Amino acid sequence: MSIGELSQRSGASPRMLRYYEQQGLLNPVRGDNGYRRYCPDDVTTVAQIRGLLDAGLPTDAIRQILPCAHGSEPTIDPCPEILSALAHEKERLDERIRHLSTSRDTLDRYLTATHAALQRD
Repeated sequence: MSIGELSQRSGASPRMLRYYEQQGLLNPVRGDNGYRRYCPDDVTTVAQIRGLLDAGLPTDAIRQILPCAHGSEPTIDPCPEILSALAHEKERLDERIRHLSTSRDTLDRYLTATHAALQRD
Protein backbone atom coordinates (compact mmCIF):
# COMPACT_ATOMS: atom_id res chain seq x y z
CA MET A 1 0.00 0.00 0.00
CA SER A 2 1.16 3.57 -0.62
CA ILE A 3 2.00 6.15 2.03
CA GLY A 4 -1.34 7.84 1.31
CA GLU A 5 -3.24 4.59 1.88
CA LEU A 6 -1.37 3.89 5.12
CA SER A 7 -2.06 7.45 6.22
CA GLN A 8 -5.80 6.99 5.64
CA ARG A 9 -5.94 3.60 7.34
CA SER A 10 -3.80 4.53 10.33
CA GLY A 11 -4.81 8.15 10.88
CA ALA A 12 -1.16 9.26 10.84
CA SER A 13 -0.14 11.95 8.38
CA PRO A 14 2.29 11.09 5.58
CA ARG A 15 4.76 13.43 7.27
CA MET A 16 4.53 11.42 10.52
CA LEU A 17 4.97 8.17 8.61
CA ARG A 18 8.13 9.51 7.00
CA TYR A 19 9.33 10.59 10.47
CA TYR A 20 8.66 7.11 11.86
CA GLU A 21 10.73 5.71 8.99
CA GLN A 22 13.53 8.20 9.68
CA GLN A 23 13.54 7.08 13.33
CA GLY A 24 13.77 3.41 12.32
CA LEU A 25 10.26 2.58 13.51
CA LEU A 26 8.82 1.73 10.08
CA ASN A 27 10.70 0.02 7.27
CA PRO A 28 8.79 0.33 4.01
CA VAL A 29 10.05 -1.36 0.88
CA ARG A 30 11.01 0.95 -1.97
CA GLY A 31 9.56 0.13 -5.37
CA ASP A 32 11.49 0.49 -8.63
CA ASN A 33 10.01 3.98 -8.88
CA GLY A 34 11.40 4.88 -5.43
CA TYR A 35 7.97 5.09 -3.81
CA ARG A 36 7.48 3.61 -0.37
CA ARG A 37 5.35 0.46 -0.19
CA TYR A 38 3.83 -0.61 3.11
CA CYS A 39 2.34 -3.94 4.13
CA PRO A 40 -1.04 -4.34 5.87
CA ASP A 41 0.66 -5.09 9.22
CA ASP A 42 2.11 -1.57 9.17
CA VAL A 43 -1.34 -0.23 10.13
CA THR A 44 -1.02 -2.11 13.43
CA THR A 45 2.61 -1.03 13.81
CA VAL A 46 1.60 2.63 13.42
CA ALA A 47 -1.12 2.14 16.07
CA GLN A 48 1.49 0.64 18.40
CA ILE A 49 3.92 3.50 17.74
CA ARG A 50 1.24 6.11 18.39
CA GLY A 51 0.12 4.38 21.58
CA LEU A 52 3.66 4.18 22.91
CA LEU A 53 4.34 7.82 21.99
CA ASP A 54 1.10 8.81 23.75
CA ALA A 55 2.35 6.94 26.82
CA GLY A 56 5.38 9.23 26.79
CA LEU A 57 8.00 6.83 25.49
CA PRO A 58 10.72 8.28 23.27
CA THR A 59 11.37 6.82 19.83
CA ASP A 60 14.62 5.18 21.07
CA ALA A 61 12.64 3.04 23.52
CA ILE A 62 9.91 2.36 20.98
CA ARG A 63 12.52 1.11 18.52
CA GLN A 64 13.54 -1.49 21.14
CA ILE A 65 9.96 -2.46 21.95
CA LEU A 66 8.62 -2.87 18.41
CA PRO A 67 10.33 -6.22 17.71
CA CYS A 68 8.36 -7.58 20.69
CA ALA A 69 5.09 -6.02 19.48
CA HIS A 70 3.30 -7.97 16.81
CA GLY A 71 0.01 -9.51 15.85
CA SER A 72 -3.30 -8.17 14.63
CA GLU A 73 -3.93 -6.28 17.87
CA PRO A 74 -1.51 -3.73 19.33
CA THR A 75 -0.18 -5.96 22.11
CA ILE A 76 3.33 -6.46 23.44
CA ASP A 77 4.73 -9.91 24.10
CA PRO A 78 7.24 -10.33 26.94
CA CYS A 79 10.79 -9.67 25.79
CA PRO A 80 13.32 -10.00 28.64
CA GLU A 81 15.98 -8.16 26.63
CA ILE A 82 14.10 -4.85 26.92
CA LEU A 83 13.19 -4.99 30.62
CA SER A 84 15.91 -2.58 31.75
CA ALA A 85 14.99 -0.06 29.03
CA LEU A 86 11.33 -0.26 30.02
CA ALA A 87 12.17 0.08 33.71
CA HIS A 88 14.23 3.18 32.92
CA GLU A 89 11.37 4.70 30.93
CA LYS A 90 8.94 3.97 33.76
CA GLU A 91 11.23 5.75 36.22
CA ARG A 92 11.46 8.70 33.84
CA LEU A 93 7.66 8.84 33.52
CA ASP A 94 7.21 8.55 37.29
CA GLU A 95 9.52 11.54 37.77
CA ARG A 96 7.62 13.50 35.15
CA ILE A 97 4.32 12.67 36.88
CA ARG A 98 5.73 13.89 40.22
CA HIS A 99 6.85 17.13 38.57
CA LEU A 100 3.46 17.62 36.89
CA SER A 101 1.66 16.95 40.18
CA THR A 102 3.78 19.59 41.90
CA SER A 103 3.01 22.05 39.11
CA ARG A 104 -0.71 21.27 39.34
CA ASP A 105 -0.67 21.78 43.12
CA THR A 106 1.08 25.13 42.68
CA LEU A 107 -1.54 26.22 40.15
CA ASP A 108 -4.34 25.09 42.50
CA ARG A 109 -2.89 27.21 45.33
CA TYR A 110 -2.54 30.20 43.02
CA LEU A 111 -6.13 29.85 41.75
CA THR A 112 -7.48 29.46 45.28
CA ALA A 113 -5.59 32.53 46.48
CA THR A 114 -6.69 34.56 43.45
CA HIS A 115 -10.35 33.57 43.85
CA ALA A 116 -10.20 34.41 47.56
CA ALA A 117 -8.66 37.82 46.83
CA LEU A 118 -11.32 38.57 44.21
CA GLN A 119 -14.09 37.57 46.65
CA ARG A 120 -12.79 40.11 49.20
CA ASP A 121 -12.78 42.97 46.69
